[in-house]
Amino acid sequence: MAGEAKIDPMHQFTIEPLIPLHIGGIDVSLTNSSVWMLITLALIFVFVLLGMKRELVPGRWQMAVEGLTGFVDNILQTNIGPEGKPYFPLIFSLFAFILVSNMLGLLPIAIIPGLHPFTTTSQFSITGVLAALSFSTVVIVGFWRHGLRFFSLFVPHGTPAVMVPLIAAIEFISFMVRPFSLALRLFVAMIAGHILMEVFASFIVGGSGVMGLGVGVLSFLFIMFVVALELLMCAIQAYVFALLTTLYLTDAVHLH
Repeated sequence: MAGEAKIDPMHQFTIEPLIPLHIGGIDVSLTNSSVWMLITLALIFVFVLLGMKRELVPGRWQMAVEGLTGFVDNILQTNIGPEGKPYFPLIFSLFAFILVSNMLGLLPIAIIPGLHPFTTTSQFSITGVLAALSFSTVVIVGFWRHGLRFFSLFVPHGTPAVMVPLIAAIEFISFMVRPFSLALRLFVAMIAGHILMEVFASFIVGGSGVMGLGVGVLSFLFIMFVVALELLMCAIQAYVFALLTTLYLTDAVHLH
Protein backbone atom coordinates (compact mmCIF):
# COMPACT_ATOMS: atom_id res chain seq x y z
CA MET A 1 0.00 0.00 0.00
CA ALA A 2 1.12 3.54 -0.69
CA GLY A 3 0.68 4.57 2.93
CA GLU A 4 2.95 1.87 4.33
CA ALA A 5 6.40 2.90 5.54
CA LYS A 6 9.24 1.65 3.42
CA ILE A 7 12.15 -0.12 5.02
CA ASP A 8 15.49 1.31 3.98
CA PRO A 9 18.19 -1.19 5.03
CA MET A 10 20.94 1.25 3.96
CA HIS A 11 19.83 4.07 6.24
CA GLN A 12 21.69 2.54 9.19
CA PHE A 13 24.99 3.17 7.40
CA THR A 14 24.37 6.87 6.76
CA ILE A 15 26.97 9.17 8.28
CA GLU A 16 25.17 12.13 9.84
CA PRO A 17 26.76 15.30 11.28
CA LEU A 18 25.91 15.79 14.97
CA ILE A 19 27.91 18.97 15.55
CA PRO A 20 28.50 20.82 12.25
CA LEU A 21 31.92 22.45 12.09
CA HIS A 22 33.90 23.87 9.16
CA ILE A 23 37.47 25.17 9.35
CA GLY A 24 38.78 26.99 6.29
CA GLY A 25 36.23 25.35 4.05
CA ILE A 26 37.11 21.89 5.38
CA ASP A 27 34.28 19.90 6.96
CA VAL A 28 35.46 18.64 10.37
CA SER A 29 32.00 18.07 11.81
CA LEU A 30 31.51 15.60 14.63
CA THR A 31 29.52 12.76 13.07
CA ASN A 32 27.79 9.69 14.41
CA SER A 33 30.68 7.64 13.02
CA SER A 34 33.19 9.77 14.97
CA VAL A 35 31.18 9.42 18.17
CA TRP A 36 31.05 5.63 17.91
CA MET A 37 34.78 5.47 17.23
CA LEU A 38 35.40 7.59 20.32
CA ILE A 39 33.15 5.27 22.33
CA THR A 40 35.12 2.30 21.00
CA LEU A 41 38.45 3.84 22.00
CA ALA A 42 37.09 4.80 25.43
CA LEU A 43 35.85 1.26 26.11
CA ILE A 44 39.18 -0.27 25.07
CA PHE A 45 41.10 2.22 27.24
CA VAL A 46 38.92 1.54 30.30
CA PHE A 47 39.04 -2.22 29.72
CA VAL A 48 42.84 -2.28 29.60
CA LEU A 49 43.25 0.27 32.41
CA LEU A 50 41.07 -1.69 34.83
CA GLY A 51 42.96 -4.87 34.00
CA MET A 52 46.40 -3.41 34.74
CA LYS A 53 46.10 -4.00 38.48
CA ARG A 54 48.88 -6.42 39.37
CA GLU A 55 47.06 -8.39 42.03
CA LEU A 56 48.57 -11.51 43.59
CA VAL A 57 45.32 -13.31 42.92
CA PRO A 58 44.06 -12.01 39.56
CA GLY A 59 40.45 -10.94 39.43
CA ARG A 60 38.11 -11.69 36.55
CA TRP A 61 38.81 -8.37 34.86
CA GLN A 62 42.58 -8.81 35.06
CA MET A 63 42.24 -12.36 33.76
CA ALA A 64 40.13 -11.11 30.84
CA VAL A 65 42.75 -8.51 29.86
CA GLU A 66 45.59 -10.98 30.27
CA GLY A 67 43.67 -13.53 28.24
CA LEU A 68 43.12 -11.06 25.38
CA THR A 69 46.71 -9.81 25.38
CA GLY A 70 47.97 -13.39 25.64
CA PHE A 71 45.83 -14.36 22.66
CA VAL A 72 47.29 -11.59 20.50
CA ASP A 73 50.82 -12.33 21.73
CA ASN A 74 50.34 -15.99 20.79
CA ILE A 75 49.44 -14.95 17.23
CA LEU A 76 52.70 -13.02 16.98
CA GLN A 77 54.84 -15.69 18.62
CA THR A 78 53.43 -18.44 16.42
CA ASN A 79 53.95 -16.60 13.14
CA ILE A 80 56.88 -14.20 13.66
CA GLY A 81 58.58 -15.58 16.75
CA PRO A 82 60.42 -13.51 19.38
CA GLU A 83 60.99 -10.78 16.80
CA GLY A 84 57.26 -10.11 16.78
CA LYS A 85 57.27 -8.39 20.20
CA PRO A 86 57.71 -4.84 18.80
CA TYR A 87 54.55 -5.24 16.71
CA PHE A 88 52.31 -6.25 19.61
CA PRO A 89 50.83 -2.72 20.11
CA LEU A 90 49.81 -2.55 16.43
CA ILE A 91 48.22 -6.00 16.25
CA PHE A 92 46.50 -5.61 19.61
CA SER A 93 45.13 -2.18 18.66
CA LEU A 94 43.80 -3.45 15.33
CA PHE A 95 42.24 -6.55 16.90
CA ALA A 96 40.65 -4.70 19.83
CA PHE A 97 39.34 -1.78 17.74
CA ILE A 98 37.74 -4.02 15.12
CA LEU A 99 36.29 -6.42 17.70
CA VAL A 100 34.73 -3.68 19.88
CA SER A 101 33.49 -1.71 16.86
CA ASN A 102 31.81 -4.82 15.47
CA MET A 103 30.20 -5.66 18.81
CA LEU A 104 28.92 -2.14 19.40
CA GLY A 105 27.12 -2.29 16.07
CA LEU A 106 24.95 -5.11 17.41
CA LEU A 107 23.75 -3.32 20.53
CA PRO A 108 19.91 -3.40 20.68
CA ILE A 109 19.56 0.30 21.51
CA ALA A 110 17.23 0.90 18.56
CA ILE A 111 14.35 0.07 20.93
CA ILE A 112 14.88 3.60 22.28
CA PRO A 113 13.23 6.08 19.89
CA GLY A 114 15.76 8.19 18.03
CA LEU A 115 18.73 5.95 18.77
CA HIS A 116 20.39 3.22 16.75
CA PRO A 117 23.82 1.60 16.85
CA PHE A 118 26.38 2.46 14.22
CA THR A 119 28.98 -0.01 12.99
CA THR A 120 32.06 1.99 12.05
CA THR A 121 33.62 -1.03 10.34
CA SER A 122 30.71 -1.05 7.88
CA GLN A 123 32.30 2.03 6.27
CA PHE A 124 34.91 1.29 3.60
CA SER A 125 36.66 4.55 4.49
CA ILE A 126 37.33 3.18 7.99
CA THR A 127 38.37 -0.32 6.97
CA GLY A 128 40.46 1.23 4.21
CA VAL A 129 42.40 3.35 6.71
CA LEU A 130 42.99 0.31 8.92
CA ALA A 131 44.20 -1.69 5.92
CA ALA A 132 46.44 1.19 4.79
CA LEU A 133 47.96 1.34 8.29
CA SER A 134 48.61 -2.39 8.19
CA PHE A 135 50.07 -2.32 4.66
CA SER A 136 52.26 0.75 5.21
CA THR A 137 53.70 -0.80 8.37
CA VAL A 138 54.64 -3.94 6.43
CA VAL A 139 56.36 -1.90 3.71
CA ILE A 140 58.23 0.29 6.20
CA VAL A 141 59.39 -2.71 8.24
CA GLY A 142 60.47 -4.54 5.08
CA PHE A 143 62.66 -1.71 3.79
CA TRP A 144 63.91 -0.81 7.27
CA ARG A 145 65.15 -4.35 7.95
CA HIS A 146 66.31 -5.41 4.50
CA GLY A 147 66.67 -2.34 2.31
CA LEU A 148 66.45 -3.13 -1.40
CA ARG A 149 66.60 -6.86 -0.58
CA PHE A 150 62.95 -6.49 0.32
CA PHE A 151 62.20 -6.76 -3.41
CA SER A 152 63.38 -10.36 -3.26
CA LEU A 153 60.02 -11.08 -1.65
CA PHE A 154 58.55 -10.95 -5.16
CA VAL A 155 60.89 -13.64 -6.49
CA PRO A 156 60.51 -16.94 -4.58
CA HIS A 157 63.71 -18.85 -3.99
CA GLY A 158 64.43 -21.35 -6.75
CA THR A 159 62.45 -19.57 -9.46
CA PRO A 160 63.94 -20.31 -12.93
CA ALA A 161 65.55 -17.22 -14.47
CA VAL A 162 63.25 -17.33 -17.49
CA MET A 163 60.22 -17.19 -15.19
CA VAL A 164 61.45 -14.36 -12.97
CA PRO A 165 59.71 -11.48 -14.85
CA LEU A 166 56.34 -13.25 -14.88
CA ILE A 167 56.51 -14.52 -11.28
CA ALA A 168 57.75 -11.14 -10.01
CA ALA A 169 54.86 -9.35 -11.73
CA ILE A 170 52.30 -11.79 -10.29
CA GLU A 171 53.80 -11.57 -6.79
CA PHE A 172 53.90 -7.76 -6.96
CA ILE A 173 50.24 -7.52 -8.01
CA SER A 174 49.31 -9.99 -5.26
CA PHE A 175 51.23 -7.89 -2.75
CA MET A 176 49.59 -4.62 -3.82
CA VAL A 177 46.10 -6.17 -3.63
CA ARG A 178 46.57 -7.05 0.04
CA PRO A 179 45.30 -3.77 1.57
CA PHE A 180 42.26 -3.73 -0.72
CA SER A 181 41.34 -7.32 0.19
CA LEU A 182 41.81 -6.59 3.90
CA ALA A 183 39.52 -3.56 3.77
CA LEU A 184 36.92 -5.15 1.49
CA ARG A 185 36.65 -8.40 3.47
CA LEU A 186 35.83 -6.62 6.73
CA PHE A 187 33.55 -4.04 5.08
CA VAL A 188 31.47 -6.62 3.17
CA ALA A 189 31.13 -8.97 6.13
CA MET A 190 29.78 -6.24 8.39
CA ILE A 191 27.46 -4.53 5.93
CA ALA A 192 25.95 -7.78 4.62
CA GLY A 193 24.95 -9.10 8.04
CA HIS A 194 23.35 -5.83 9.11
CA ILE A 195 21.36 -5.52 5.90
CA LEU A 196 20.11 -9.09 6.33
CA MET A 197 18.94 -8.36 9.89
CA GLU A 198 17.22 -5.14 8.83
CA VAL A 199 15.34 -6.81 5.98
CA PHE A 200 14.05 -9.72 8.05
CA ALA A 201 13.18 -7.39 10.94
CA SER A 202 10.76 -5.65 8.58
CA PHE A 203 8.93 -8.95 8.08
CA ILE A 204 8.25 -9.21 11.82
CA VAL A 205 6.23 -6.00 11.97
CA GLY A 206 5.17 -5.74 8.36
CA GLY A 207 2.52 -8.45 8.16
CA SER A 208 -1.04 -8.90 9.42
CA GLY A 209 -3.39 -11.83 10.02
CA VAL A 210 -2.46 -15.46 10.50
CA MET A 211 -0.08 -15.46 7.54
CA GLY A 212 1.64 -12.31 8.77
CA LEU A 213 1.99 -13.83 12.25
CA GLY A 214 3.58 -16.97 10.83
CA VAL A 215 6.01 -15.00 8.71
CA GLY A 216 6.82 -12.79 11.71
CA VAL A 217 7.60 -15.76 13.95
CA LEU A 218 9.81 -17.39 11.31
CA SER A 219 11.58 -14.09 10.67
CA PHE A 220 12.18 -13.63 14.40
CA LEU A 221 13.71 -17.10 14.71
CA PHE A 222 15.85 -16.47 11.64
CA ILE A 223 17.05 -13.14 13.05
CA MET A 224 18.08 -14.88 16.26
CA PHE A 225 20.19 -17.23 14.16
CA VAL A 226 21.67 -14.33 12.15
CA VAL A 227 22.48 -12.38 15.34
CA ALA A 228 24.32 -15.40 16.76
CA LEU A 229 26.16 -15.73 13.46
CA GLU A 230 26.98 -12.01 13.48
CA LEU A 231 28.43 -12.26 16.99
CA LEU A 232 30.67 -15.03 15.74
CA MET A 233 31.60 -13.01 12.64
CA CYS A 234 32.52 -10.01 14.81
CA ALA A 235 35.22 -12.05 16.51
CA ILE A 236 36.27 -13.94 13.37
CA GLN A 237 36.72 -10.77 11.29
CA ALA A 238 38.82 -9.13 14.01
CA TYR A 239 40.93 -12.30 14.26
CA VAL A 240 41.35 -12.63 10.48
CA PHE A 241 42.41 -8.99 10.12
CA ALA A 242 44.96 -9.33 12.92
CA LEU A 243 46.20 -12.70 11.66
CA LEU A 244 46.66 -11.55 8.05
CA THR A 245 48.47 -8.42 9.19
CA THR A 246 50.76 -10.65 11.26
CA LEU A 247 51.40 -12.95 8.29
CA TYR A 248 52.25 -9.96 6.10
CA LEU A 249 54.64 -8.73 8.79
CA THR A 250 56.19 -12.21 8.85
CA ASP A 251 57.05 -11.81 5.18
CA ALA A 252 58.57 -8.39 5.87
CA VAL A 253 60.61 -9.63 8.81
CA HIS A 254 61.83 -12.96 7.45
CA LEU A 255 61.40 -12.48 3.66
CA HIS A 256 59.67 -15.85 3.29
